[in-house]
Amino acid sequence: MAEPYGESPLSARAGTLARHSAPDAVRIAEIPFTAQVDLRVDPKGLAGGRIGTAIGAMLPNLPGSVVRTGDLLVLWLGPDEWLLLGREGTAESMQDTLSTALGDEHGAVVDVSANRTIIEVSGPSAREVLNKGCALDLHPRSFGPDRCAQTLLARAGVILVCRDVQPPSYWLIVRASFARYVTDWLIDAAAEYVG
Repeated sequence: MAEPYGESPLSARAGTLARHSAPDAVRIAEIPFTAQVDLRVDPKGLAGGRIGTAIGAMLPNLPGSVVRTGDLLVLWLGPDEWLLLGREGTAESMQDTLSTALGDEHGAVVDVSANRTIIEVSGPSAREVLNKGCALDLHPRSFGPDRCAQTLLARAGVILVCRDVQPPSYWLIVRASFARYVTDWLIDAAAEYVG
């Protein structure tokens, strides 16, 4: 289990993010210390079904789909890979639940909470800000709520999650080592909307 650090990757930038956000245009904020567990398993095997029962929803099986169940978000990352997001402090219980359901079958359950942080970009201009550095079509008919994609934003690898479209709200799940770079880029990209 990864031990939580005393501060998040963007704790030193909280004030800067607040100053460069405008709720009526675009808001940029960190959602720190989210529990993140990576799951690898054959979804067609018995363990896939047991895991679905254990978490209260079947694992999403369509590329880029997201399932919400209780306090969990389950993101499809590949044909046999998912990222489960939960409240702070729940990574160990998530691991225990998944490992028990996995049993002796081939698979992996790994706490990756310390590997990434989440940056929320929301507000009426959020989509326009992200479009400056992301090649995905973020229009709601193409990338609506409960959709995710592994992509590049300003040449940094991120997992992009659409949380809502009215008003637009996105999560950028980014490696801790790239978090400051991505927030600096977002602040610059949002400048014209924040004024």
